[in-house]
Amino acid sequence: MNLPPRTAQELRTSFLKFFAERDHTAVPSASLIPHDPTVLFTVAGMVPFKPYFVGDEVAPYSRAATIQKCARAGGKHNDLDDVGRTKRHLVFFEMMGNFSFGDYFKSKAIPWSWEFVTETLGFDGDRIWVTVHTSDDEAEAMWHEEVGVPMDRIQRLGDKDNFWQMGDTGPCGPCSELHIDRGSEFGPPGGPLNDPHGDRFMEFWNLVFMQYNQSSDGSRVALPKPSIDTGAGLERILALLQGKDSVWETDAIFPIVEAAQSVTGSSYKIGDYEDRASFSLRVLAEHARSSTMLVNDGVFPSNEGRGYVLRRIIRRAVRHAYLLGTEKLVMPALVESAISTMGEAYPDVIAQKDFILGVLTKEEERFRQTLKTGLSILETELNQADEKHVVSGSTAFLLHDTYGFPLEVTQEIVAERELSVDLDGFRVEMDQQRQRAKAARKGNVADDSRIDLYREVMESHGTGAFVGYERESCLTKVLAIIPDDDGLFDVFLEQTPFYAESGG
Repeated sequence: MNLPPRTAQELRTSFLKFFAERDHTAVPSASLIPHDPTVLFTVAGMVPFKPYFVGDEVAPYSRAATIQKCARAGGKHNDLDDVGRTKRHLVFFEMMGNFSFGDYFKSKAIPWSWEFVTETLGFDGDRIWVTVHTSDDEAEAMWHEEVGVPMDRIQRLGDKDNFWQMGDTGPCGPCSELHIDRGSEFGPPGGPLNDPHGDRFMEFWNLVFMQYNQSSDGSRVALPKPSIDTGAGLERILALLQGKDSVWETDAIFPIVEAAQSVTGSSYKIGDYEDRASFSLRVLAEHARSSTMLVNDGVFPSNEGRGYVLRRIIRRAVRHAYLLGTEKLVMPALVESAISTMGEAYPDVIAQKDFILGVLTKEEERFRQTLKTGLSILETELNQADEKHVVSGSTAFLLHDTYGFPLEVTQEIVAERELSVDLDGFRVEMDQQRQRAKAARKGNVADDSRIDLYREVMESHGTGAFVGYERESCLTKVLAIIPDDDGLFDVFLEQTPFYAESGG
């Protein structure tokens, strides 16, 4: 019998090999930027396959296995605020998944999952508990009668725990989860039903039985063909394999924690979730890793959408570096470590190294220019807010608009003093700012009058091709030049290495 995998790369390899031997096509990870407009990021392994699940497209294979890059920050799936506080929450993580597109269903998915976790990973089957949806008699019977899991280790849970959906709309279905009993030192007995936080009975494998497509009104219709979507967090399983208490000490993340120690001069205390320095080091490590992977896939700091989420991640990290007393830039060293750690699995981050470093270093430099002044203003407000327990919306907006503090960063700082932000007041200030900007745009008639010209150029020549992933310069053709009233020009190119938005 082969030894169980012991490193992140060995785990990736063993998972794909196991399912390749069962006629699954190994599909490379899709981008963190999804084609699906209903989610901000690729939040799960099934997201790239959504068109196959709902029947909009025909899959080129009936079975697939992936190690999918995922990010959960913003929207329905948001783990950002928990990063550093818990043993498992991450913004960026890898999800191992095996998928069936109308091919096999529960009768194969259930025994294969058990075989992989007990034989390939070497987990003790006597320590594994199973949960099924309250309505799923079929799955319960298979776990008990075919796999041999005792009935006293199979528990039924409701929609909150055992019904999975990607978002408010899209494919969904009941699920069955595997939990491993980590021992009495982590909590009382009673199985997952008695352990809502998963401290003792840790969930590490989720079989989703895709059977429905949910509409925006909440109604569900049966999918053309029932399918399988497995989600297994690589970092969680790695912690179990390596005998670590959390994902932070695994070889997928700990080298970056060590780099954070080195660049800040702070010491990390393993397993200490009360120590403020250790909390900040975890935030630095995770946010450097997630920022690296997001920029690599084409997300850039901005004030909207996923670019705003990235900016919030970076600036949260910079604030924690400041808390540790670090005046020098931290992103260069942390990004170097993240690329070194992730490069074997994702060689493109090595190829993009200089670019990623440039984007993240520039963003850190920008925020550091205003961070100290902004924190001083906030500290004054905090001292005055102690009696009313609320920081004014105007102060939060000033920090946001003038000093680059994402609202959520301000809220986090304020919450540390057991205070809150006047969100209604903040929204009033934000709305007034938008009205001012709208009025300013209306005054610029020349901009509006050029829209038809832009449309004419696009209809005649199409959109320009972006070549920035391949090279930093190119010889190209000027398709059109449109002047404005201020003596400036818009230049339309056939090809360009420049980003059209977010820092271009």
